[in-house]
Amino acid sequence: MDAVRVARDERLLADVVRQAAAAARASALAAELQHSREQLVAAREEECRRLRRDLHDGLGPALGAVVLRIDTARNLAATRPEESDRILRQVRGDVSAALTDLRRLVHDLRPPALDDLGLAGAVRQQAERLLAPRVAVTVEAGDVADLPAAVEVAAYRITSEALANVARHASASRVRVCLEREDGGALGVTVADDGVGIAPGAPAGVGLVSLRERAAELGGRCAVECPATGGTVVRAVLPTDGGGTR
Repeated sequence: MDAVRVARDERLLADVVRQAAAAARASALAAELQHSREQLVAAREEECRRLRRDLHDGLGPALGAVVLRIDTARNLAATRPEESDRILRQVRGDVSAALTDLRRLVHDLRPPALDDLGLAGAVRQQAERLLAPRVAVTVEAGDVADLPAAVEVAAYRITSEALANVARHASASRVRVCLEREDGGALGVTVADDGVGIAPGAPAGVGLVSLRERAAELGGRCAVECPATGGTVVRAVLPTDGGGTR
C-alpha cells in the first residue's frame, strides 16, 4: 500500500510541476507580448512626434515666411519693381523647398508609388532604383490587389529594406522577389539573393530588426536565413485580416 501511495504522490507531484511550468511559461509569454506591444506603441508615438515636429518647426514657419514675403513684394511692386521681383524669386525658392519637405513627409506616411503603381509596380521601381543594372532582379507577384493599406506599406518597407541590404552587403548578381497570397489570405513576401550571406554569429543590425518589427506590428512574422546553397533569404508573412499568424 505504501508503494502505491508513493507512486500516486509522485504522479500528483509531477502533474503539479507540469502545470506550474506551463503557467510560468504562459506568464513569460504574456510578459514578452506586452513588452512587444509597448515597444510598438512607443515607436508609433515617436514617429507621430517626429512628424508633428517636422510640420510645426519646419513646414509651418516656412509657409508663414512665404506669406510675409509675398505681402512685402506686393507693397513694393508699384514703387520698387526690381526689389519686388527679387523677393518673389526668393519666395519661389522657399516654396520649392517646402514642397520637397512635404513630399518627404508624405513618403514617410505612405510611399506615393503604392498609389501610382500598385504594390508590385512600386517594388519593381524600388528594385531597379537600388540594384539595376549591376544586379539582375526578378519580381514575381500573384494576386496582391485590394490589400489593406497597412499590409501594403509593411510589405513595401520590408522589401525595400531587404533590397537595400542586398545593395550594401550581399555582393549578389541575382535577386528574386516574390509577393503572393498564402493559404488563409496572408501575404507572403520573399526576397532571395545569391550573395555572400550573413556570417555566423553576426549581430542583427538595425535593418534586420526593423524587418521583424514591421511584420510583428501586423501580427505577422519575418525571418532571415542563409541556406546551405548560399545567399540570403528574407521571408515575411503578413496577415491581411488583422489577425496573427502561427
